[in-house]
Amino acid sequence: MKPLDLNSASQGSQLKPVAVKTSIFTIQTLQPTTVQGKVLRVYIEGDGRAWITSHTISNDPTPIKSMAPGLAVRDPQPSVYLARPCQFVLGANCTQSVWTTARFSTDVIQAESEVLDTLKSQYGVQEFELVGYSGGGAVALLLAAARTDVKQVQTIAGNVDPTAWTELKHIAPLTGSLNPVDFADQLAKVPQRHFIGMNDNVVPPDVAKSYMLKVQPDCGENVFVNADHHTGFEDSWAAYRDKSVQCDR
Repeated sequence: MKPLDLNSASQGSQLKPVAVKTSIFTIQTLQPTTVQGKVLRVYIEGDGRAWITSHTISNDPTPIKSMAPGLAVRDPQPSVYLARPCQFVLGANCTQSVWTTARFSTDVIQAESEVLDTLKSQYGVQEFELVGYSGGGAVALLLAAARTDVKQVQTIAGNVDPTAWTELKHIAPLTGSLNPVDFADQLAKVPQRHFIGMNDNVVPPDVAKSYMLKVQPDCGENVFVNADHHTGFEDSWAAYRDKSVQCDR
């Protein structure tokens, strides 16, 4: 199985592959030449090919397939695709823990945050809207908890409560990883929308329900979609992506 080809995925679009160096990792992105406006939407990739089988860790976490690059490419708003550390670019610090037990570690979040800093200065934008797919949902929320320039978070099939996820799936806990629910005070203030696949066996709907009960965001909504983990979200995403999040309080 061949890894995802970002050159092919972005062909004919405004986005082009750019590798961004951070203090720990080099992170792969798809970026536009210019950005008009003060808000940039950033699509954050999922965990990729972290495991080959349930017992065999992958040597390369680059996704085989993912909806995230396509969503970024087709978005009419100014958008960037942001891969996770060691996807597409393997470096000296790319140990297997980076895409397994420590996939949401402080180092990982720091690297992704440094890319946002680079994008901010490069394009002159003032705020971000983060869109996290699968494990990218946890990354998006952890970035929002740590930064003051995240206007909104949306997740698609998001692993937003990794502890609840490992318990539901009966798999080993992600030691070395942060969990968004531990930053409930910060995240309760962030407008957020979570797209949940009703047929998702990878990140079951109960993960988002657990997160929402613990965080109770002031402005938060769940959108339940007839989708599995990999397909079925595109139409709902296109319908909702530019709508303001409903506030219940």
